[in-house]
Formats: sequence, structure tokens, C-alpha cells
Amino acid sequence: MKKDIHPEYFPQAKVTCACGNVFHVGSTKKELSVEICYACHPFYTGNEKLIDTAGHVEKFKAKRAKAAKVVVRKKSEKRAATKEKKTVKATKKEK
Repeated sequence: MKKDIHPEYFPQAKVTCACGNVFHVGSTKKELSVEICYACHPFYTGNEKLIDTAGHVEKFKAKRAKAAKVVVRKKSEKRAATKEKKTVKATKKEK
């Protein structure tokens, strides 16, 4: 193993969670901060808690609602629309 290429290892690195829980693990960083840990994660606690820090759920719901509104067209209709766009572009270039 080569010497002096590995980062320093801290066997008692301090981890602080957003819920206030503090625990120690081995890491290459001396201090870590996390948003969720074993003390507040729904899988470990058994509580069904919605964890949404950046509005991901709302974005997902909005995307699904938009997808539900999209009307599916037949291939012939898609081809006609594509042809029409090409003709409009060609007429704009000629002007």
C-alpha cells in the first residue's frame, strides 16, 4: 500500500442530525451534519412522517397532474403537425 496518499481517518467523528441527535462514527471528516438519522427516520421509528425538505413531493404531484392532462394523439395527427411546423419554418426562412 502506498504511503501518504490516504486521507486522515477519525475513528470518533461527531455526527449531528437536524433532529438534534448526536452520535460518533468512523469517518475521514472530523464532523458531519446530516438531515436525517436512525433516531428520526420513519423506517427505524415506525412513524409515518413525510420528509420533504425541498418541495420534492409537490413537484412530483404537479408533474403527474400535468402528465394526466396530456392528450394522446394518433401517429397520423403527429405527422401532420410535424409537417405543418416544417412548412411554417420554411416560409419564415424565405421571408
